[in-house]
Parts: sequence; structure tokens; C-alpha cells
Amino acid sequence: MRPVNDTDPHRFIADFFTSFTDELLRSDEDAALIVDRYHTVDIVQVADGHRIDRDKLIAHTRPVRKNRPSSRIEVHEAVADGDTIAARYTLHVSQRGKAFGIEVYFFGRFAPDGRMRQAHLLTRSVPHQEPGAVAI
Repeated sequence: MRPVNDTDPHRFIADFFTSFTDELLRSDEDAALIVDRYHTVDIVQVADGHRIDRDKLIAHTRPVRKNRPSSRIEVHEAVADGDTIAARYTLHVSQRGKAFGIEVYFFGRFAPDGRMRQAHLLTRSVPHQEPGAVAI
């Protein structure tokens, strides 16, 4: 991982989530080792009001690995201030013949080595959009 301060926040968020997901889906390595490469041991995420610590995050990787979705992230806005990033992005997912989008409002803090320490996420479903399509 690269430190937050060394990277454009748009690129940092896109690379962080893309790399994390790719490692989970393309490797048989223990999920805990992958989670720990991208998150500090004391990670706490609050996603739509649900608190997710390290153990819950590792457990969440099981269905992701089982379902093997394909995804891409489209970062619309991102700003950084020190170790904190705020971003709005859309996660486009295809899984089992279905395609959907999730708009995410992300507020996160990162360790000096680029691992996530804390995050708050608000999400909402949005209509699926093909790459390059224009929203109306």
C-alpha cells in the first residue's frame, strides 16, 4: 500500500478497493492475511449503521469469495486532508447474471502505511450503467 499523502485521493481510493478485491478473488491465500494487508488490526467500519470490526470484515470475505462477483469502481469525487479521505464513488457489480450499482459516500482514516484504520460508509442502490453510458 502507498501512503495517502503520496497519491491523488481519487487514485488512492480506486486502487485501494480494486487491489483489495482482486487479491481476495484471485488468491487462495488466507483472507485474514489479505484483510490485514489493507486494514489495521483495530479497523472499525460503520456501513449504513452496522459496525464491522476485523473479525466481521474477515467473515464478510467468505460470501464475496464464494460468489466471485466482478466489479469496477468509479470515483466521482475525493478529497484528502492528512490521513483522512472523503469520497463519493459508485461500485458497479456483476454477479450471477445480475448487474447493479451501489453509490457510496465514504469517510475514512488511514495509517501512515496506507492501511485503513476507520471508515464510515453510507450506501444506496442505483440503476446499473454500462461503462461509458451517460446518466440522464
